[in-house]
Amino acid sequence: MMAAAAGVKKTAAPWVLACGFLLCLAGFLGAEGAIGVNYGMVANNLPAPEQVISMYVAKNISYVRLFHPDTSVLTALRGSGIGVVLGTLNEDLQRLASDQSFAASWVATNVQPFAGAVQFRYINAGNEVIPGESAAHVLPAMQNLESALRSAGVSGVAVTTAVATAVLGASYPPSQGAFSEAAAPVMAPIVSYLSSKNAPLLVNVYPYFAYSNSGGQVALGYALLSAAGSGAASSSSVADGGVVYTNMFDAIVDATHAAVEKAGVQGLELVVSETGWPSGGGEGASVENAAAYNNNVVRHVGGGTPRRPGKPVETYLFAMFNENQKTEGVEQHFGLFQPDMSEVYHVDFTAGSS
Repeated sequence: MMAAAAGVKKTAAPWVLACGFLLCLAGFLGAEGAIGVNYGMVANNLPAPEQVISMYVAKNISYVRLFHPDTSVLTALRGSGIGVVLGTLNEDLQRLASDQSFAASWVATNVQPFAGAVQFRYINAGNEVIPGESAAHVLPAMQNLESALRSAGVSGVAVTTAVATAVLGASYPPSQGAFSEAAAPVMAPIVSYLSSKNAPLLVNVYPYFAYSNSGGQVALGYALLSAAGSGAASSSSVADGGVVYTNMFDAIVDATHAAVEKAGVQGLELVVSETGWPSGGGEGASVENAAAYNNNVVRHVGGGTPRRPGKPVETYLFAMFNENQKTEGVEQHFGLFQPDMSEVYHVDFTAGSS
């Protein structure tokens, strides 16, 4: 799997560039804001899947996101009670979109044998391919997978896609969020389809890259969700109409809400399918900052965002392990755990439901 397929970007998102220095100055409904963790496998030294799933259970991690089907992992998930987001490979999108029999085979191989014993939440058709050459395949792939699930008698599993903030052309202030010219023609029918199916849109949210690429323009506390408690909220918050944003996580999520609404869809749930902070390898990447960010996220998302107060945001941290076959630098340092299953730092997963 390519590093980009795991949603880790090295460039500043368009909304950061649009907001400039002003930013620094100023689901499906998850169960009680339950937190998941992405289970990336771009490494050659990871524990066996059954050990990993046992870790999820022991650490009170409610959900797991898989970037692609893996029979051994799905087998280990049987009877675990963990909610599962299962992704398709980006390279399979074109065939999933154009060949209904391939979509049926995909479901028959990767979903149907595990349905019931494994608690599938969503199937995401593609990860961060909008905008881009594969973008046009996303909606028909979603439709074919939905049809295949229905034909296989698998119910209660939403089909969606995961997008990066690259789909946003404007996002500052958050109420002005809108899809870019390149993304809008693809995103508008997708969000309409998701709304018709009562399914969420998955969004990958990375304040870290906004901070690290800002040249000092983004306040660290604002990116870490620490601004409100730092005593410097007035210098690292954003006033937007009648609400105040004290952290970038909420600002990104609500800018995406605004973009969806401008595309003509009201009330669509957003699931944060990736968010995280590296513990090494780059600007602002430290164990201390990573621990602060992820623990702040766990404590925060149950309360919703300024645009959707009180509505928990189902959120998936990136990622379970440091992955040694990813690109050198920060991409190798997003793990909560080392491959030997020791903690890089502690995250209290029970805090989100308290």
